[in-house]
Amino acid sequence: MKEAVEKIVTSLVGEPGAVEVDEIADGKNIRIEVRVADGDMGRIIGREGRTVKAIRSILFAAGQKHGKRFHLDLVED
Repeated sequence: MKEAVEKIVTSLVGEPGAVEVDEIADGKNIRIEVRVADGDMGRIIGREGRTVKAIRSILFAAGQKHGKRFHLDLVED
């Protein structure tokens, strides 16, 4: 799933080289941390959080299929 999230995020941002995606597994819970450039954070969140909510919905559906639970975190540095 890390690769899928990375592909989605890099297609949305203005600086694709600054995208970092980390996957931290803890049993069935998998946390995906996304870091982008400061100027691209708004693009990932979207209006009223719609874009990040859509990405989380995709992860939820994939988690149901694989029997896992994915959490998407946007990390600011």
